[in-house]
Amino acid sequence: MDDLNAIATLLTKPEPPAEAVTRSRGRLQDRMRGRARRRIGWLLPALTLATAAAAAVAMLVTGVITPAGAPASGREVLLMAAVSAERTPQGSGTYWYVTREMRDMDIPRQESWTTRDGRRWSKGEPGDPPGVVVPDPDPLMLKGAEVSIEDLEKLPADPEALKARLAGLQGRDSAMTASEQRGDPLFSLITLISELPTPPEVRSAAFRALATMPGVESTGAVEGGHELRFPYPDTTWEVKLVVDPETARVTRTNSLSGNDGSVLLSAGFIRVTTGWTDQPPR
Repeated sequence: MDDLNAIATLLTKPEPPAEAVTRSRGRLQDRMRGRARRRIGWLLPALTLATAAAAAVAMLVTGVITPAGAPASGREVLLMAAVSAERTPQGSGTYWYVTREMRDMDIPRQESWTTRDGRRWSKGEPGDPPGVVVPDPDPLMLKGAEVSIEDLEKLPADPEALKARLAGLQGRDSAMTASEQRGDPLFSLITLISELPTPPEVRSAAFRALATMPGVESTGAVEGGHELRFPYPDTTWEVKLVVDPETARVTRTNSLSGNDGSVLLSAGFIRVTTGWTDQPPR
């Protein structure tokens, strides 16, 4: 049985014994006390002890145990997030709420609200009047094609089947990169975990699928999780994500979807928050 199948099997097992969790947390805390705080770039303080301890618990649950003193690899972080994603309820609410923010640039915060039947409002997006919520006709998109919440719920919960489905998904060539047109699922997988209202079991599959992508690396613990890097197909750029393995959330990224579903890359990190809410657009 390969590693991913082993992880999938472990997902169905009960929580680890309390003493095992305590031992794992203690080992990680001892290691963290001896690690100097460092900063990378403009927003990257070291991971807190509490988050690091939770990551150790996640590693124990997944069966991916990092040797003492060794940082988690990119693959391990993604597999930890996969476990958290499957165990975390999606939540409920009237609106799927998304924010984007670049704090080091003079760009207004962007917000959008989407109902389950596809109605959408936005604020701060290109073309919106400053500070005003407006109806927005742009639908949820994947590979430049419109997708509904029902479509997302029908996606496979198996990582290999999910990659195959995304590779075969009919998109718009004008909104896809050359690699997407060839069937590379990288950007579609990132969209599923970063901004779309993807159900827990599909989010889990997307994280596990990303763990199989060639070249994924972790640069270590940063504010909001672990910074991961993927080679950008056909270029020398890197796709960067900050993933919190405890909450299975992408907290920052340099790659997002544009209003037409195309891939947008930023020179700096974009902060992203998502979730269901009953708070109306305002």
